[in-house]
Amino acid sequence: MSEIIDLSAIEIRDKILTKELSAEQVCKAFIEQIKKCEKYNAVLEVFDDAIEKAKEMDKKISSGFRGKLVGVPIIIKDNILYKGKKCSCSSKFLENYIAQYDSTVIKKVLNAGAIIIGRANMDEFAMGSSTENSAFGVTHNPLDFDRVPGGSSGGSACAVALNMCPISLGTETGGSVRQPASYCGIYGLKPSYGRISRYGIVAFASSLDQVGIFSKNVLDNALMLEVIAGKDECDSTSADEKVEEYSKILDEDISKLTIGVPHEILEMIKGMPCEKNISKFLSLLKLNGIKVVDISIKDISLGLATYYIIAPAEATSNLARFDGVKYTTRSDDARNLQEIYKKSRSEGFGREVKRRIMLGNYVLSSGYYDAYYKKAKAVQHELIKEFEDAFKGCDIIIMPTTIGEAFKIGSKSKNPVDTYKEDIFTVTANIAGLPSLSIPFGKGDNGLPLGIQLMAKKFDEATIYKFAKFIETKIGE
Repeated sequence: MSEIIDLSAIEIRDKILTKELSAEQVCKAFIEQIKKCEKYNAVLEVFDDAIEKAKEMDKKISSGFRGKLVGVPIIIKDNILYKGKKCSCSSKFLENYIAQYDSTVIKKVLNAGAIIIGRANMDEFAMGSSTENSAFGVTHNPLDFDRVPGGSSGGSACAVALNMCPISLGTETGGSVRQPASYCGIYGLKPSYGRISRYGIVAFASSLDQVGIFSKNVLDNALMLEVIAGKDECDSTSADEKVEEYSKILDEDISKLTIGVPHEILEMIKGMPCEKNISKFLSLLKLNGIKVVDISIKDISLGLATYYIIAPAEATSNLARFDGVKYTTRSDDARNLQEIYKKSRSEGFGREVKRRIMLGNYVLSSGYYDAYYKKAKAVQHELIKEFEDAFKGCDIIIMPTTIGEAFKIGSKSKNPVDTYKEDIFTVTANIAGLPSLSIPFGKGDNGLPLGIQLMAKKFDEATIYKFAKFIETKIGE
């Protein structure tokens, strides 16, 4: 069994297609691994029909079915709708909610032959950077049990890192895939805004949210993107852009690429744990003949403040539907309509969700809209323009993914702002709608993983993947 769980998604698919393994064998091996790793609290539920679905897949394969993910077990974040399965967003409010339809990404992975084996823990309603804010308990870092795995997609990241599945799906609003990928030592992609349909994803901040991908290598990540990307008539924000066969172009020549490093970022990271790691990475690029140039993104330091105005404002609107009337658990003590709203929301939402709802209402309120929200949107437009200008002189922009290693569980809970600061290097990709991939590179002072993020022009995931494959092959540690 241990050999099966060490295989990549591509290896699993190929062995199933050549009948070296059956989908049932593979499914059972990964479910067994999930049970062995229960203490990490990464997976909230193993779907009871997963093995049966795998048996059905074996029959389809015998009848000639071929799919890009045939027989590959995946785990999904607990805010992605899978018809007939619970989708709680790790909240007491939605604890017993059953999805009434499939999200577009679920339809696509099922059509490709994947077996969805379970749902992963997360920060409640995707609001957090540590997976400490789940109503169902903290998820632990796969490499150090006393530390966080990152968030909000910490369960999805931990699952891949501990071989509970070869690929998992998360979501990102401000770094919720890349940051846990960095903390867990794996790959995490946030695609361009509009590259993947958001239909059937429980919304946090609709102009920033994206489905993201976790994997142990570049090839698996690229394969998953080509499966789930594309225009969707059910999502007006999805883009009608060509989806390449990313998994087949990874070995194309990257020698003529130019790598840009914002000098503002180099100033920001002075004295931070990630400073030496970035320096080492850039030195290795130059030794391997890669052109590295200095660029400027003048307002990048405003990204964090901008994000924490726009995201809560949109969350306030999106979470208004959860009121104890239709979708959610209703307070037993409510005696009239006003109390249904007030008591159900008070009892159902956790502290971090309430905090962001209050912040969102504040920045949208009369007298403060112009002072905060309107200014934040203006900065967003300026950042988009600055990134466009920066990409005129380079193909890839490099930044740290995180300040340093994963922090200890509970160490930042007394001051939420300390946790928010963990997103300082990731939020700008969401604000600008750009693709960004966190790749594992280097170790911190405690021997835990660090990550580097690669950003490219909108809808240019292909260049990111090709460069990441070069790093994985030539430079990776």
